[in-house]
Amino acid sequence: MSSTDSKEAALNRAKRWAQEPYDFETRAQVQALIDELGEELIESFYTDLEFGTGGLRGLMGPGTNRMNKYTVAQATQGLADYIKKADPTSGSIAIAHDSRNNSAHFAQVAAEVMAGNGINVYIFDALRPTPQLSFTVRHLRCTAGIVITASHNPKEYNGYKVYWNDGGQIVPPHDANIIQCVRSVSNPAQVQWGDELTAKERIHWLSGSDDQPYHNAVLNLRLSEDLRQSGSDLSIVYTPLHGTGSVSVIPVLQAAGFRAVHVVENQREPDGDFPTVHSPNPEEGAALSAAIELAKTVGAQLVLGTDPDSDRVGIAVPDTFGTWRLLNGNETGALLTDYVVTEKARLGQLMPGDFVAKTIVTSDLMAMIGSAAELDVYETLTGFKWIADVIRQKEGKGKFIVGGEESYGYMIGDEVRDKDAVAAACMLCELTHESNRQGTDLLGKLREIHSKHGAFKEALVSLTKHGRTGKEEIAAMMERFRSEPPTDFIGESVTEVRDYRTGEIRHLPSGKITTIDLPSSNVVQFKTANQTIVTARPSGTEPKIKFYFSVRMAPESWEQFGGYDGAMDELEQRLIRLKQQLAVS
Repeated sequence: MSSTDSKEAALNRAKRWAQEPYDFETRAQVQALIDELGEELIESFYTDLEFGTGGLRGLMGPGTNRMNKYTVAQATQGLADYIKKADPTSGSIAIAHDSRNNSAHFAQVAAEVMAGNGINVYIFDALRPTPQLSFTVRHLRCTAGIVITASHNPKEYNGYKVYWNDGGQIVPPHDANIIQCVRSVSNPAQVQWGDELTAKERIHWLSGSDDQPYHNAVLNLRLSEDLRQSGSDLSIVYTPLHGTGSVSVIPVLQAAGFRAVHVVENQREPDGDFPTVHSPNPEEGAALSAAIELAKTVGAQLVLGTDPDSDRVGIAVPDTFGTWRLLNGNETGALLTDYVVTEKARLGQLMPGDFVAKTIVTSDLMAMIGSAAELDVYETLTGFKWIADVIRQKEGKGKFIVGGEESYGYMIGDEVRDKDAVAAACMLCELTHESNRQGTDLLGKLREIHSKHGAFKEALVSLTKHGRTGKEEIAAMMERFRSEPPTDFIGESVTEVRDYRTGEIRHLPSGKITTIDLPSSNVVQFKTANQTIVTARPSGTEPKIKFYFSVRMAPESWEQFGGYDGAMDELEQRLIRLKQQLAVS
């Protein structure tokens, strides 16, 4: 579609939004866009905000391509239509929201539409973390669940994630069927809002007393008998980054026995403007800067920060030089996996068929730890919904032990079927407590893991490409990787080209083709003879293309670089050269 055609199509859509049945405020905002006739009008109306396999996510504002009460209501009507088909006599849904601007309002809109469709609604009366929503869907035996959040995105965004009755985000066949139902709702007139009586009969409010089952599930994950019996004086600094961690991580850490938790006070209160951080994303080191400064003051041994909906956690630890080091998601995932697997083995809690899981862009170190413990290992597409799907498929045949993904998301046990920063934060504190009792720390534990399985280093580079032209640029980059794949990376010959969209692995130099037993996904991955891995993947929730890099060195090769520290420095240099080769440094 040409720029002129896009502007005309957007203008025609906008004119409909400038009339009833849209409310006065929306009509006024849209009329202002029409009067300006600028790029914002086109971006807001040139297309519909896509309801994808995970739900909705986008900028907030008026328009068909924005998060607002109308796009939320129409999506909810489509979901309600599907629930009525899937569970016609006893359909129910759990709803939660985070601290973002409009999250509570969008949750209320979703509740009213569901009630208007005769579906019983269980909605939290205040913000709650995403993992608690996942738990609640299963605990209350709901047909589905909704959480209003844009996770770690900037403050201008919001989102709408859908869960099914197993507590996991929707996967086939539900995702495609729900998308079809949502697309059939094309205007507000199709939405069944119900009335006050319907809302009173169908909407059930969940309060603080309903938190205990989830909190107990997290507390039951503890493996340290010392922690259970004596608690811990470990000095911890925690920041909820203005999100749901204030009502979940803080009370659960206290209940778990951690007596010396120092909260970053100016980041304690929920606030959708996230006034003290550029981005509430614990993957970005700057988000933990205030927590690290507090840690220096109180002599802490661990810093933790969670994103607004508390499904991701980032950590920092002191090193031998008296400075603080941020651990990446792969390092934290390896530490968690090793601790949980090792302790469960010691306690005799591992059974045949039990397994760990990771995603295709996550370090192989987690898989190696699982395999060494004689556990089954599953690799899934990016996104915890695929790990949850494996858990569902393996129900009764084996138990999920631990797993995660490089983007700071981890899950322990199967009570929750999505990444859970509340449980992960507690387990990381427990691991630090136990490490200190053994005379070491998390960096020492990481070195032990590397000594056993090989030294790993990873890096992630995200390129943001906004708007229509950004989508086109990302598509062109992915097409080049497929049509003109690199034959080497930093002098290492490429031995495998994995195209997850076609489901094929091309083995080089033989040219042999084997298949990938996973659903189709727009990901291209390259592996070299030296176990270097480079992956390109457009984000499913943000206007970004992501490049994942992983390098490894076996322990027997460390001496030629002067030992462990020298080996890690060499791996860091390899990552730098990889980024330079792709011109994404």
